[in-house]
Formats: sequence, C-alpha cells, structure tokens
Amino acid sequence: MEIFQIVSLGVVASLLFILLKDQKSSLAFILILITGIFIFLSVIQQIAEVFSLISNLGKKASINGIYIETILKIIGIAYIADFGAHITRDAGLSSVAAKIELAGKIFILVLAVPILTAVIETILGFLPV
Repeated sequence: MEIFQIVSLGVVASLLFILLKDQKSSLAFILILITGIFIFLSVIQQIAEVFSLISNLGKKASINGIYIETILKIIGIAYIADFGAHITRDAGLSSVAAKIELAGKIFILVLAVPILTAVIETILGFLPV
C-alpha cells in the first residue's frame, strides 16, 4: 500500500512542477528535490531490511563478513550515485550527473578489487600446480 502513496506523491509533485516551472523554476526544482529526498527516506527502511536479510543469509552460508559488507556497500553506492545523478539531471545538469555516475562506478570498482582478488585466488587454488 505504501507504493501507492509514494507514486501519488510523485505524480502530484510532477504536476506541481509542470505548473510552477515557467513562473518559479527555482521553487519548482526545490519541490522536486524535496520530493525525491522524501521518497528516498520513505524507502530507506525497506533497503535496511534487505541489507539485514542479505547479511543474515551470508552468516548462515558461512561467507566471510567482509565480503557481504563490501557487497552491501557497493549496492549502497550504486543507489546513492543513481539518486544524486537523477536529481542533478532534473536540474538540467547532465554533465555533472555523468560525473556523479562516473564517481560511483570508480568507488564500486575500488571496493570490488578485494572480492575479485579473492575469486581469482580461489580459482588458482583449484588449478593443479
């Protein structure tokens, strides 16, 4: 049921944006920014529950906690970078949005290196010497 409230908020904010953008463009952008932040904050609880579930599954599967933590950080970076890029793109700053996306990808790559190293070491451990 919560999704209907979020979608309704988004639709109302979008309609208000359309009405305000010609007369008061800065106010219209602030409205969209606040709406985006509100929607993000309203789904953060569900994101936390998913992260908790993934963490618990990792513990049950006896996966090293550092790998689960790293994967959760990667997912978080992806969502935050995407959110920031969309907000920036809404402001008409596509070039800045592209830089935010690039920064997110670089941070993800940096975090993924230890996992890639562990996978390669595991594969090498299976190969006969």
